[in-house]
Amino acid sequence: NQIEKIEDGILTGNDDRLFFDRTMAMFTGEKKKGGDVVTTLSGAAQKAAFKGLGDKTGAVVALEPSTGKILAMASTPSYDPSSFAGYSGDDEKAWVALEKDKNKPKLNRAIREIYPPGSVFKVVTAAAALENGKVTDINAATDTPEGWKIPLSTKPMVNHAQGCANASLNRALEISCNSVFAKLGDDVGRDKMVETAEKFGFNAEQFTPVRSAASVYDKQADRGGNALSSIGQFNTATTPLQMAMVASAIANDGKLMKPYMIQELRAPNLDVLKKTEPEEMSRPVSQQNAQLIQTMMENVVTNGTGGNADVGMDGVKVGGKTGTAQHGAKNAKRPYAWFISYAKTSQGSPVAVAVIVEDSEGTDREDISGGGLAAPIAKAVMKAVLKSRS
Repeated sequence: NQIEKIEDGILTGNDDRLFFDRTMAMFTGEKKKGGDVVTTLSGAAQKAAFKGLGDKTGAVVALEPSTGKILAMASTPSYDPSSFAGYSGDDEKAWVALEKDKNKPKLNRAIREIYPPGSVFKVVTAAAALENGKVTDINAATDTPEGWKIPLSTKPMVNHAQGCANASLNRALEISCNSVFAKLGDDVGRDKMVETAEKFGFNAEQFTPVRSAASVYDKQADRGGNALSSIGQFNTATTPLQMAMVASAIANDGKLMKPYMIQELRAPNLDVLKKTEPEEMSRPVSQQNAQLIQTMMENVVTNGTGGNADVGMDGVKVGGKTGTAQHGAKNAKRPYAWFISYAKTSQGSPVAVAVIVEDSEGTDREDISGGGLAAPIAKAVMKAVLKSRS
């Protein structure tokens, strides 16, 4: 895999840091030994992620908010690398078949594919509105009329929920009002929206150390484009890793930690050659505003569209946001189903998750939703982490 490629020198024993070990092996006649790469991945979380995705096309990323450790990273469909580990004709056939597979099992959708985020991006817009003083009371009316017109257009913003007229920020996140968040994005303005998105990690590649594609928030959008971008449409596109980073920053009271997947590099004698230390990446939102967003995300799970993510464990609060994103020209293809979430105990938040279900064959189009398809997967991953630490 990609980590094996990056740390090949450690694993094969050829890294300069293992020079002494190689020299000793030469004198003693022993076979050269490789070192170990210790990852941050949780076996329980990985298992839950792959089991939850099953035969669906999609991806899951789970982070530990306080450190940035990647606890799970799953992409489906996947493949068995042992099926072409040798040099036989069968191995070659397996490799050729994998290369030609239209479902792209070699593609790590968790970090190398970007998708329209739809309504899960409204968490970023909520942060921008609070940070820039466009909302000071999450339960106050937002002065957003039903049928709010998209700037530079005669088209009204369509809501799929009832009760969005003048809805408060709290209520608007609960029932996912497009009009409220599009208007807030317009009120904040493109430049401040870009600034907030970039503090969360947008418009830059991430290195975990495996390189992740850059998620996108359009820096050149006009007012109408910015309003649509603010609800996760137009040119907004994101990796699942990026949306897990958004949920993680909110869960960690506004502090975004740099995501990483390698815990330690060890020599053959198990001496630690390098240990990754948690690193603060940015503070996209203040502690006070992050806690307000936590209140709203927890309301989404308790009273709104995210009820399927409730882990049902004593002393655990779950915050989340659903999303159903358009796919294809004029939304001709089956929509993407998103869910982002975190679980929180009295000791803090041990896990934040992003899930996307890209292809939901066997599900009626009208039944495709983040709450219906993606939230149960997030729930399973969060429960796996919580149980492994109890």
